[in-house]
Parts: sequence; C-alpha cells; structure tokens
Amino acid sequence: MSEAHLTIAQARRIALWRQGLLGEPVGTDASSAPYASVRSMLKSLGAVQLDTISVLARSHELVAYARLGALPRSTIERGYWNGSSSFEYWSHAASILPMSVWPWFAFRRRHFVRRRHHWHNVNQTTVRAVLGRLESEGALTTTEFGGTRGTSTWWGWSDAKIAVEWLLNTGQVVCTRRTGWKRIYELAEHRIAEHLRVPPDAVMVDEVTGPADDQCLQFLVNASLQSLGIGTLSDIADVHRLTIGQVRAHLPKSATTVTVQGWDQPAYASGQALRWLSSEDGTASRSVLLSPFDSLIWHRDRTQRLFGMRHRLEAYTPAARRQFGYFAMPVLHEGQLVGRVDPARQGSTLIAKKVTFEANARGSVARSAIHGTARALVEAGRWTGCVDIVINEVVPARAAPALRAAVAASA
Repeated sequence: MSEAHLTIAQARRIALWRQGLLGEPVGTDASSAPYASVRSMLKSLGAVQLDTISVLARSHELVAYARLGALPRSTIERGYWNGSSSFEYWSHAASILPMSVWPWFAFRRRHFVRRRHHWHNVNQTTVRAVLGRLESEGALTTTEFGGTRGTSTWWGWSDAKIAVEWLLNTGQVVCTRRTGWKRIYELAEHRIAEHLRVPPDAVMVDEVTGPADDQCLQFLVNASLQSLGIGTLSDIADVHRLTIGQVRAHLPKSATTVTVQGWDQPAYASGQALRWLSSEDGTASRSVLLSPFDSLIWHRDRTQRLFGMRHRLEAYTPAARRQFGYFAMPVLHEGQLVGRVDPARQGSTLIAKKVTFEANARGSVARSAIHGTARALVEAGRWTGCVDIVINEVVPARAAPALRAAVAASA
C-alpha cells in the first residue's frame, strides 16, 4: 500500500462525497425515477440503519430525504420495500441492505447457526411449525404468527416470534417488504433469486450455503471502505459491525494508507476517493437536518474526528440529564456540522424544542450557520407537511432573534 497525507478538510470532503451529501438533491423530479433514486442511494451507502423512533419521520426516511430531497415519504418507503431490490438484516444494526449483497452475509448467517440463539432460546418444534405455515400460507406478519405476549418489547416475544426471527437471522426466512411498519416474513427461496442463494463457488458450511467466510469478509471490507471513502480500521469495521482483526486481514490491496491531519491513527482511502479528490470542484453540501442514525455520523468517534462534534443520541438518557434533546439532529451546512436541532411536531407545526449551535471560542455563531439552520428547518417542515415553525430554546441565547428572523424570511 502506498501512502498519502490529507488535511482534515480533504477527509471531510471525501466522506461527504461518498455519502451522497454534496450538491443539489436528486430524485425530486418525477422524470428522475424516484424509486430508482432510493435504490441507487441504498446501493451506494451499502446499508441504511432502521430504528423505531419517529419524530419528524423514521430514520431511514430521513436518510433518503437528506440525499434525495423532498420525495414523498410513501415513495421512499416503496423505494426501500418493494419485494425485490432490498432486504432487512443485521449489518451496522438492524438495517436495509441492497439485495445484491445477500450472498455476502452468509458468514453472519453461519454465526447465528453456530450460536443456536440470538436473544432467546429457540424452540425447534415452533421453528418447524413456522416454516410449515410460511410454506402453506405464504407471506405472514408477526401479528399473524401470534406476535408477542401482550408487549411489543423483545423480551415479550412469543415462541412464534422468536422462531421467525431466528429463521430470519439464519437466512431461511427473509423480509423484503413491510406494511404499517410490520415486517412481512417469507421463505427465502420464494423471494431471493437462486443465483443469489446459490452463487458460483458457493459452499455449504454450518447448514448455510454461500461464499466462504473469507470471501464474504473480503467483499464487505472492500464495500465498507468504498462507502466511507476514507476511514480507520475501526471506522471500516463499524459499517457492518466486523472486528478490527477481520478488517485488517481483509483490506484490499488497492487501499491507500493515509495520514489525516489531527488523527492519531492511520487511515485508509479507496483509490476512487483519492482520484475524485484530485479533481473535485468544491460543490457545497446541502443545508439539512441529519438523523442521529445517518451513516455519515453513526460512528461517533469518526464524527468527532471529522467534524469536531461529540454527538450522542440522548433518547434513552433521563430527560433531566439531556444536554441537546431527545432526538437531537445534527445540522449539516457548508460541509460542517454547525449545530443540533431537537424537533417535535404538533399537528401542522414543527417545533424546534432546542437549537444548539456550535459556537466559536468567543461564544458567537457564524451568520451562515444561523441561515443554514433556518433553511434546513423550513425545508424539513415543508417535507413533513408543517406550515408553521416555532423556535423554543436557542443556545447561545443571543442567536435566537437572528434564527427566528431567518426562519420567518425563509418560510
């Protein structure tokens, strides 16, 4: 591997480019095939994390909005869950993945088979019964299986729910569609094309057919580096929750070792990213609110190294101890994270419960950051059908009048 030296600004530009956050959003024009835009975005990112929290919208919708603009939420949903272009599986966390990567998660399916459980012990009699129902009845939801024992939490799962999730983990069952946020479960053989289920050179190991584990890891490490553009071993491992040892052993020979200004660890860049950097045109990033689960910022250490922001989700922190808010969304503007907005909705009103700017050493906030945040709030409000925007607390407080004036001017 050769070596290169990059400034932090260059590393940041690469990250934004590879994450599809430079330039004007695409896919807002009906002629641009919006469903295809969502599928193309997913393929480029490699994974979109799912989460149950919904404030302005669910996280996977926010990820698409940040990159593609104000597509209807129903269009985004159909772009993800259409039965053919993607599936759900454990990647960075519970994630939507492009259908093309199905073979390369054989290594993880084998891992679950070897463990013989995930969070629960699995009743094999129930497993056989669930398989029988899917074979005879076709696609079923959790509710149709018997769902939970009076609670939606994972410890309240019924035996049928435990069994079908086990089958999902081990690849015998797949989810490629949802209805009303409920997974629709189907036999993998009914939904996954044979060339993906049994690719060339497939092997049977631990009851799972697919590429050998080393081949899977080689593919996923390379794909992770491509989706990041630049990252440390830890950054690359975090994309699909691999180990650092797995990444080190499977780094592609084409990766370039780089040193990044201010980083105390070596990093690696893809050849594609370095070629882009040598010819990039300085296109600005959008001004947009980012989901806390957005893949640009889901690795908290990398976010701090790239943008200087120490961002943590506080939804599970007691309210009295929250610094930025329940679902504080970082604001991307001109290639920087300039602040955070903790949003809420009341009918057709978007409420910024708390806006916290990244102030400079003197405690002041750049005028452009205020106007970028205002623009991001107004656009998010329009996308979610809000006609009014209310700004509550602003930190530092002296920025509040300018922010409210900028929102009013942009509305």
